[in-house]
Formats: sequence, C-alpha cells, structure tokens
Amino acid sequence: MAFIPNLFLFLVILVVGYFVARVVARVLDRVLHRVGFDRLVERGGIKQVMERTKWTPSDVVSAIIFWTIFLFVLELAFSVFGPNPISTIILGIIAYLPNLFAAILIVVVAAAVAAAAKQILQATLGGFSYGRAVANTVSAAIWVIGVFAALNQLGIAPAIVNGLFYAMLVIIVGSAVISIGVGGIAPMRALLERALGRVQAEAPNIKAAATKAAAAGTGQPWQPIAAQQPQPEEHERELPETPRFPTQP
Repeated sequence: MAFIPNLFLFLVILVVGYFVARVVARVLDRVLHRVGFDRLVERGGIKQVMERTKWTPSDVVSAIIFWTIFLFVLELAFSVFGPNPISTIILGIIAYLPNLFAAILIVVVAAAVAAAAKQILQATLGGFSYGRAVANTVSAAIWVIGVFAALNQLGIAPAIVNGLFYAMLVIIVGSAVISIGVGGIAPMRALLERALGRVQAEAPNIKAAATKAAAAGTGQPWQPIAAQQPQPEEHERELPETPRFPTQP
C-alpha cells in the first residue's frame, strides 16, 4: 500500500514528461526548419554524411533535445522511490551530456571550417595544377584534427586517442626526415627547383590576377600589364630636330 502512491506518481511524471519533451522537440524541429538550419549545416560538409540516412540536421537536433529532456524526466520519476541504482545511472548519463554536446559542436565546426578552407583554396589556387591537391590535403587535415578533438572531449580511451595522434605526427615528421636525410636530398632539391621554376613561370599570371582584382575593386577597366606602362608626356616626346641654319638644296 505504501508503494502504490509512489508508483502512481512515477507513471504520472513519466507520461506528462514524455508529452512535454515530445512537444518541445517538435516545436524546435519546426523552428529549425523555418530558419534554414538544414541549409546552414549542409554547407559545412555534413550533407554527404546525412544523404545516406533519412534524417535531417534538424531531426537530429530535435531528437537529441527530446532524449535530453526525457532523461531529466526519468531521473525525476525514479526519484519518487528514494535513492536507487537507476537514478544514480541516469545522473551519470546527465553529467556526461555536456561532453557529448561539446564533441558534436567540435565536429560541426570542424566540418564547416574544412569545407570553407577547401572552397577558399580551390577558388584562389584553382588555376594552378597543385591547387586541388592542396585544398583536399588541408580539408582532410582539419577533419582529422576535429575528430581527434571530439574523441578527446568524449573521454573515449584518452590514452589511446592521444597516443594515436602523437604517433601520426611522429610518422609524418619521421618519414619526412628519413626521406630527406637518407638519399633524398638530391630528389628534394630537384623537386624544390622544379617548384620554384613553376612559381616563377606562373608569377606573371599571379600579378595579372592581382592587377585585375585591384581594378575590379576600384571600378576601373582592367588592361593588360603591357598596356599599363606609363606613357611619356607630350612635352617629353621626341620631336624632329630642326636645322639651326637654313641650308640650300
């Protein structure tokens, strides 16, 4: 008889809390759809990941909010029975939620930065042969750093995650040192000379592009570099020399 009132209160809290969490999640989902949250997130590089599922970024956020609220509802409902192991487990999960939110935010920000860096590098270096490779390399590096930061924030085997990250850096640096130091000096010199030659060959194109961008910014019509050379003034132009004394033919 003492247990029945607590059970009734538990069921009331559970049912009411479920409907409240459901309503809040639906309202948030509609608001995110109307403000264009999906388009904003998809620009950050998440679109390729979300295309494989039937979920949208707004659906994911609303689901996370729903289960977050429902966890608090469960903790409140089980607390009517006094101290119990289930309440302890739920409190531990609630305490872990900030780390999960921080990891998700890190991944979203890393995806946005990687996509923006890739677009900027492709736009600025698109005319060069190595532009696409540089853009893809920088984007992949930002993704890797973001994933490692998210795993570190989640606290999933921090020793292993940090060890893998440092091992990756050591492999990259060690490979570069070994390849350059052991019989790689001459090839690296040839590659450097080739790269410098390519940069020198493309220097006029870069100068022309910079001049064109400056002309576009000032609103003046762009002219080739050769046409932009200063012309002599009228009084400085060479005139035909006239004889000092008249001569007879």
